[in-house]
Amino acid sequence: MLDKINALLQEVEQMKAANAEELEALRIKYLSKKGEIAALMNDFRNVAADQKREVGKHLNQLKETTQNRINELKASFENVQTINDDIDLTRTAYPIELGTRHPLSLVKKEICDIFGRLGFSIAEGPEIEDDWHVFSSLNFAEDHPARDMQDTFFIQHNPDVLLRTHTSSVQTRVMEKQQPPIRIICPGRVYRNEAISYRAHCFFHQVEALYVDKNVSFADLKQALLFFAKEMFSPETKIRLRPSYFPFTEPSAEMDISCNICGGKGCPFCKGTGWVEILGCGMVDPNVLENCGIDSKVYSGYALGMGIERITNLKYQVKDLRMFSENDIRFLRQFESAN
Repeated sequence: MLDKINALLQEVEQMKAANAEELEALRIKYLSKKGEIAALMNDFRNVAADQKREVGKHLNQLKETTQNRINELKASFENVQTINDDIDLTRTAYPIELGTRHPLSLVKKEICDIFGRLGFSIAEGPEIEDDWHVFSSLNFAEDHPARDMQDTFFIQHNPDVLLRTHTSSVQTRVMEKQQPPIRIICPGRVYRNEAISYRAHCFFHQVEALYVDKNVSFADLKQALLFFAKEMFSPETKIRLRPSYFPFTEPSAEMDISCNICGGKGCPFCKGTGWVEILGCGMVDPNVLENCGIDSKVYSGYALGMGIERITNLKYQVKDLRMFSENDIRFLRQFESAN
């Protein structure tokens, strides 16, 4: 009896199965009611009384070993099945097509890289702001049109909580916490209550720059603008500055670049003028510096701001502003090579 048990134990220890069907056949062979171990159990009654304890011990060990071996093989098949379930058999055999950066992201990165080479660092701030950082600290009068509900999204009818209308709020936050020298750019999304059309949207993206230090002049601003225009568009690009008005800068100007389509000769894109407006700029108003805790008698600075959509329109000649937020894959695929 012991010889049969030991022989069967060796079979069980070397037992293998290539699939679940073979494993089930082995289970039936050894552990079923008509299996080999059950047959040994039936023969156990014929074992001499003085050997029953020893034989019963080996018989129980055989049954336990067989059950454990069956469970091990079953677990290995279940693991393989789990891995296979994770495979999508309907997926194409071709490599997965990689995506591309959004054109606004491409242009924003390029703008940040250009100003980064001029020593500017990136600063960010909240999109939900308060009146002080968006308007009051920036020298906006109480009756300024930009405070009107027609232009600004206010939160829960609270006149002090609003969605920022420009990233200048980031500049004021930095100036409140940091003394000059300050040299930052502020990219981000802004919101204005405007009708959506091919040339305007209720949200868009800006990059603003601020430089505050001792003896900063308008000549420094002009040189930075010229460097940016040549790096962003082409070395042949020319700029011109036209007097303008902004509450937070004095003097203020709007900058045009020579049309990058016709080279300044005049075309429908630039309306025959040879020039295209791209940004506003100026010397930081002394009141703004004082509001933020910076001594305007010691320090001066310049600020500039541009719409990323506007620069993207000029760079890639996109005629409809709404295309940037519609996620049309046919439009986005055009920028794969620009990654």
